[in-house]
Amino acid sequence: MKNNTINKKEIEKFSKIASEWWDPNGKFKPLHKFNPVRIKYIKDNTIEHFRVKSKNLPLKKLKILDIGCGGGLLCEPMRRLGAEVTGIDASQKNIDIAKIHSSKKNLKIKYICSSPENLNIKDKFDIILNMEIVEHVNDVNFFLKNSSKFLKKNGLMYVATLNKTLKSYLFAIVGAEYVLRWLPVGTHEWNKFVKPSELVSFAENNFLKVKKIDGVVFNPLYQTWNVNKDTSVNYIAQFMKI
Repeated sequence: MKNNTINKKEIEKFSKIASEWWDPNGKFKPLHKFNPVRIKYIKDNTIEHFRVKSKNLPLKKLKILDIGCGGGLLCEPMRRLGAEVTGIDASQKNIDIAKIHSSKKNLKIKYICSSPENLNIKDKFDIILNMEIVEHVNDVNFFLKNSSKFLKKNGLMYVATLNKTLKSYLFAIVGAEYVLRWLPVGTHEWNKFVKPSELVSFAENNFLKVKKIDGVVFNPLYQTWNVNKDTSVNYIAQFMKI
């Protein structure tokens, strides 16, 4: 078994474009378009799971760990929804950008440069976010094992990633990278995509029970992402710690 999840080539790839994290028209433009559906999905399912009653700050008193947080695109909205947020990333450049941006916005977020297996904190979290990260790590099973240890019993882990299908190759790589140029060429490697059945198997190895899996599909007419049953390209899985 590999003793770390860090893929240095992947870290270097994203470190080179770290300065563009908060540019909605830059290299992370697709992620900015993807962010609203991610935020709503996390908020709605978290409210349901924890039976939250507060409407103004629905995530208040909940502790969130965002693994592979990048420049903080999810950390900041989670904090605005009331959560106590910690973001970690293996790229120091990403963490530096995240710290600067959150400081400008007067948002109290703890940022740490680390991978989950090297994270030296005693905290346990109600929610762990592994969003668009598992397709960039060395060993998914080892990654989930080290992520899961920070999750409280009955806590939620959200994992968003890409299915390993012919359609995902055509849409996420050929279409998004080569034809539409939404993403820099080489952003994704199809052989690192993860089938939902594989993800569930890895999760079950690490005391995580699947609650549900939803597809996320892009609507080119409205330039928006929507949750539906089609998991053939992008999907979000929701797990509970048992």
